[in-house]
Amino acid sequence: MKLDSITIYPVKSLRGIAVQEAAVEPWGLAGDRRWMVVDADHRYLTQRELPGMARIAAAPAGDGGVVLSAFDAGALRVPAPEAGGPTVDVLVWRDRVRAQPAGRDADAWLSDALGRVCRLVHMGDPAAARPVDPAYGQPADRVSFADGFPLLGVNAASLGALNTRLAQPVPMARFRPNLVLSGAAPWAEDAWRLLQIGGVGGVAFRAVKLCARCVIITTDQETGARPRDREPLRTLSSFRRDDRGRVLFGQNLVPDGVGRIAVGDRVETVEAPVGPGQL
Repeated sequence: MKLDSITIYPVKSLRGIAVQEAAVEPWGLAGDRRWMVVDADHRYLTQRELPGMARIAAAPAGDGGVVLSAFDAGALRVPAPEAGGPTVDVLVWRDRVRAQPAGRDADAWLSDALGRVCRLVHMGDPAAARPVDPAYGQPADRVSFADGFPLLGVNAASLGALNTRLAQPVPMARFRPNLVLSGAAPWAEDAWRLLQIGGVGGVAFRAVKLCARCVIITTDQETGARPRDREPLRTLSSFRRDDRGRVLFGQNLVPDGVGRIAVGDRVETVEAPVGPGQL
């Protein structure tokens, strides 16, 4: 197999940006989901409730900052808060995490763009932030503002197989992966247990849990529109449910080291039989 693409999402649930290479840190790709939009009560906001978040692009800026842009709202450069500055408690699922406010300018820009009061926060030190679910990770595993795991890997052939079932094919962006891999059979990812990307001197990733999908995959990642037909979630749910009713697509990954990966890198896998609770 080989690594076809790498995408980082500087701000959780905003549009991602494709890169040719990335540094791998213990909590994921450098610059990935270190920022997050929260409501007035400091609870995380995502495309689940605000599909229009897909219309806002987020690109890395120097020194850990981020540039926000939208077709109808212009652009705003947001610098990373200074280390040691004020922090607030924010909620990501059931986890309470310390984060630094980005400031009034970012809050006002996002509130105008999204049509509701919201704030932007930054995670300064992921090493001390959120542990990965202990049912799937090791005690030292950490994750930034991503839903539950540091990275999402997707098999390109599985999207191809899904699209043969759809009246209107969907692009890979619907699934918001970090890594897209090619050269495997459709649904081979169900058995992945370890990925080695880049050969000797590359980085190993544990494949710890198939990814349960939600309404976000029905959202057009360019326009924020959400069609009434609920595709591709409706079709996916007809043949990719586990024994708990979860709709599955892609593998959640945890780095087993640090280093750099690049588009075109060779990918080797260690596989195992699919166990209970998967498919």
